[in-house]
Amino acid sequence: MFETLYSYPQVLRRHREGPWAEERERFLAHCVEQGFACATLREIAAELLVVARYFRVGEARFSTQDVEAAADHWVRFQRRRKRIHDCRWSRQRFISTASSWLRFLDRLERSHQKAQPFTHLIDEFSAFMRNERGLSARTIAGRCWQARHLLDSLETAKRSLARLSLKEVDDYLAMKADHGWGRVSMVNAASALRSFFKYAEMRRWCPAGIAAGIEGPRVFREEGLPRGLDWQRVRQLIASTSGCSARDIRDRAILMLFAIYGLRRCEVSQLRLEDVDWEHEILRIPRPKQRRMQDYPLISVVGDAIVRYLQEVRPLSARRELFLALKAPFRPLSTNDMYRLVRNRLAALGVSGPHCGPHCLRHACATHLLASGFTLKQIGDHLGHRSAYATRVYAKVDLAGLRQVAEFDLRGLL
Repeated sequence: MFETLYSYPQVLRRHREGPWAEERERFLAHCVEQGFACATLREIAAELLVVARYFRVGEARFSTQDVEAAADHWVRFQRRRKRIHDCRWSRQRFISTASSWLRFLDRLERSHQKAQPFTHLIDEFSAFMRNERGLSARTIAGRCWQARHLLDSLETAKRSLARLSLKEVDDYLAMKADHGWGRVSMVNAASALRSFFKYAEMRRWCPAGIAAGIEGPRVFREEGLPRGLDWQRVRQLIASTSGCSARDIRDRAILMLFAIYGLRRCEVSQLRLEDVDWEHEILRIPRPKQRRMQDYPLISVVGDAIVRYLQEVRPLSARRELFLALKAPFRPLSTNDMYRLVRNRLAALGVSGPHCGPHCLRHACATHLLASGFTLKQIGDHLGHRSAYATRVYAKVDLAGLRQVAEFDLRGLL
């Protein structure tokens, strides 16, 4: 590995004869697998040579405090010998490199955070939802987050569910409303806390009746319109990715999946290489809500965009996820990355607001299909809805159909 990075004999000998050369070389090979550039690898190798002098990695395990102490020692050396006064960046780089190296060698101890009150209760609640209710990981995480934040807000003297009152729960929800939570957020919080206290009452952790007394604000079903873009604006959004840069090529394929197939951001982020069946021209989409795969015909324009991304942009990586970051380490794009991608692209077009993420493209897809004459059943199947009930909200944006209803002559029925 060192021979690949260095050609000067003196530099190569310094790295070869330095402490823990084999361990450093293994870590550099791991960085190569992650796609780091050669210049970055040389920087890591140089920093590793410094770090290795402070740790005997073959004999012990180290804590984060040990790493920080070694970094402070290195900073003092630089200030004393090299007359360098501002060493903040040097210290940060030392800690980052040392932590990554020791973690790779399994020589870094995990930091033991102080156990928070009620942690065991939250863990039991999470296991119940997963094993008994079969809820999705996203739903479980949301409900546990709401319960944990409520319990952490309790006064120290009352850190016992046995003495918890409904008034304290109401005060917590009122405080969140005062801090700017909207009606939908309040409804979700009330629903999550109701679920938690139902389980707590079943386990006799708290007094009975709390779950039944938790109420959120009234939100009427389908009281608003789907927040989608005009289809002409969607065309402009996709056209904005017509450049030849790596980001444009990748974003074009992602935006087409959102706009043409109406996919959710979690569905696009979970796409894998094997989900694209090139031989039969089929795109297999993971549907997390239905817990199944749904097959779509691979449209040629979308297939061409994906092929170009795979051939020109996607880095060489052992990861099977379809869309990866453009810079090393080449991790899969998360759902938050997908949201920022769409939001930033829309902001560049002058479109801003609270609903400018991937879901607005899903709504735009449904509205466009409705305007093209597709039935609600067909639109629901395309979007992966489990029932027509979830699709009927788009009937309110069928202006042509509503106009026909308004013009219908009812006098003959009287």
